[in-house]
Amino acid sequence: MMYEVDELLEAKRQIDSTLHKIREVVKTYEAKENPERYKSQLTLAKRRLKAFEIANQLIEDKLSELENDHGGH
Repeated sequence: MMYEVDELLEAKRQIDSTLHKIREVVKTYEAKENPERYKSQLTLAKRRLKAFEIANQLIEDKLSELENDHGGH
């Protein structure tokens, strides 16, 4: 499926926002007095963080690819 550049940029903007929120959640859980108590939530947040980082990188790769395609014409 092909996406327009503006769709990819908006998706990246949304993912960046979500990444920021998840990073804050991770910091909050790690700062708790007894972080072991929140181990499952922390694991889930870290897994989500990794998944969104991968998605973000794939979008960046696609944007670079599109930029190179259009820049070569």
